[in-house]
Amino acid sequence: MEKTERTVAELILDQLSLFGVKRIYGVVGDAIFGLIDALAKQDKIKFIAVKHESTAAFMASAEAKLTGNLAVCTATMGPGAANLLNGLGDAYADKAPVLVITGQAPRNKIGMAYKQYINQQELLKPFASYSENLASQDAIIELLHKAAQTSLGQRVVSHLSVPKDLFDKIVTVKPRPLPTVIEGVSTFTKESLEQATAIMKTAKRPMIMAGAGSAAAPEAVEELAERWGAGILTSLGGKGLFDESSPNLLQGIGEGGNPYAPEVFKKADVVLLAGTTWWPEGYVPTDARIIQIDKNFDKIEKGIPTELGITGETQEVIPLLTESLQGFQRSEDWISSCREIKEKWTRQNEQEGKTAGYPIHPSRIVRALDQTAAEDAIFTLDTGNVTIWMNRNFRPQKQQAVLFSGYWRTMGFGLPAAMAAKLEKPNKQVVAVVGDGGLQMTLADLLTASRYELNITVIVMNNHALQMERDKLKAEGGEEVGVELTNPDFVKVAEACGWKGFCPQSDTDLESVLQEALNTNSPTLVDVRTKQVTFPESKNK
Repeated sequence: MEKTERTVAELILDQLSLFGVKRIYGVVGDAIFGLIDALAKQDKIKFIAVKHESTAAFMASAEAKLTGNLAVCTATMGPGAANLLNGLGDAYADKAPVLVITGQAPRNKIGMAYKQYINQQELLKPFASYSENLASQDAIIELLHKAAQTSLGQRVVSHLSVPKDLFDKIVTVKPRPLPTVIEGVSTFTKESLEQATAIMKTAKRPMIMAGAGSAAAPEAVEELAERWGAGILTSLGGKGLFDESSPNLLQGIGEGGNPYAPEVFKKADVVLLAGTTWWPEGYVPTDARIIQIDKNFDKIEKGIPTELGITGETQEVIPLLTESLQGFQRSEDWISSCREIKEKWTRQNEQEGKTAGYPIHPSRIVRALDQTAAEDAIFTLDTGNVTIWMNRNFRPQKQQAVLFSGYWRTMGFGLPAAMAAKLEKPNKQVVAVVGDGGLQMTLADLLTASRYELNITVIVMNNHALQMERDKLKAEGGEEVGVELTNPDFVKVAEACGWKGFCPQSDTDLESVLQEALNTNSPTLVDVRTKQVTFPESKNK
């Protein structure tokens, strides 16, 4: 028989379960004791206890990015809420639907000089599109629905703070599922897209930039590129959407992309942005006509000089554009130019991946990952030198997924994201590629992976430096201080945390060590002594 009376904390969990939430990430604190007690007494939602609140928010952000579903993190009031901010910044910047539940001072202490009190609506205001403080136990369902609908409908962060004296209050309201939303039949027709196709038909040197928003339509993008005679460039979010062998794929552009791609991209006269809001400043054509497709085009504020915006799903729009280009005479010279650049970079990329020596060159590490990771592996990237080397040399397979901190670009994302990915996809191989600097920001959470027996592999590019910052300082003619790192023995630290640790002693045994690590049934860390290399294109900036 269904309970007619619940505490606020119990009702929160029942409601979140109806929303499809399977876990809540957080750190225990006294302002959320009521929620923690309720979590301990049920088994629908699992509490994932981490070492630092930023990790909890990173994990929620990564889960939301991976699944598109609502992900939840929690923290106590004051310092706990403040520690969430970095991970929430990542979710905010990359449009991940995350709900934050924080404790708050008792109702009779709000606004007073009470320990740890701060106005959390103001604290989270830069990141949370919806933020409310629960004032009455009877309002909890309405506020949860508003928060969830805001997060899922707008792909944003929402926030509820709950005074600690309300968690135990008895309420008789019932949880209810979110309303079913029917998107409806596409309103797009060939006729409605005539303005777009008219612009596209003027192109003699067309280019497509594809991002994560093209995930449901990579084949359609390839078909359009073939008919239109366009090269395909990808943002980092587009990594893995297209096979390396795709004839029109030039890989990425910008820092870490195909270094020859700017040669053709700057000559483009019409550019179609398909599911990406990123614009690679400094690498772009100056006079190109730009068409942008995005479901949330009305919310885009990225400063792209778009001539025509199309609000819609890439998978709806692209096939109609392709059909409208029936009979279009593409430029074979332009296609040849794009394919020459593709082949030129393919040959160089292959050679870079064979770079010998110890400490091991970053390109050599990336190539070893190409050759050893599962064809459907999930990769999580930290921010820093690892990001640009992976963007440059990694050749993902079509079934592989890549999670990263896109616009927020925070260090410390890789390990938490890998743990969240493994919890959500326990049968997938999950590989975190991190720098020594990024890993040390969340190093304590190696113990979290051990606690929940998360069989992930962390590859540490260990060069004892914040190499990206060093490179940029050099390029700007600045003096260095603080870029050298004082590192522990990562293998010993990992082993002390219950992990298996590995450290290849030469570039020739790299693949065998990675294979062993990837096939070990426990959390594994591979400490790869990495050569300090100035990223090639940074020398010219």
